[in-house]
Amino acid sequence: MHAYHPRGIDRGLRAGVRCVEHGNLLDDESIELLLANDAFLVPTLVTYEQLALMGKQAGISEASHRKISDVRHAGLDALEKAHRAGVNIVYGTDLLGPMHAHQLDEFTLRAEVQPNADLIRSPTTTAACLLGMTGQIGTLTEGAHADLLVVEGNPLEDIATLTNPTKNLKHVIKAAKTI
Repeated sequence: MHAYHPRGIDRGLRAGVRCVEHGNLLDDESIELLLANDAFLVPTLVTYEQLALMGKQAGISEASHRKISDVRHAGLDALEKAHRAGVNIVYGTDLLGPMHAHQLDEFTLRAEVQPNADLIRSPTTTAACLLGMTGQIGTLTEGAHADLLVVEGNPLEDIATLTNPTKNLKHVIKAAKTI
């Protein structure tokens, strides 16, 4: 469910929604509901970063551009509060058109408030849990699907290892075959 404001987030969670996309304006009650329902948050911070940079060029009105600024700044604070509380946080970007090229910048933004290990779990094991595929995807275990990125460097030490595939991506293994 896409929601920004606590009223929408909380209403959805009380109705059984398992995943909140955005959540920029969530509050303490929203966090409590996310935890109580073992629900997931997909912050999509890079969406607002790119809309702030490219939105006017894409035809976004001045009023909408101001709103983007508000949710952009609140999003990082919301992510930090959710992370500290132990909310399940999944990777996603929600970018459209030419902004899609910036999807990996989500790692850089989130690294301001999350440890790299949690950033790596977000599109792997945590996403697998959201999809009901724990142990099947997002993990290096016997019997799991063998999709793997091999990178130069250690993303636990430097998350930028994952944000520059032209430089750092060495191999892609999909279904146990190098592509």
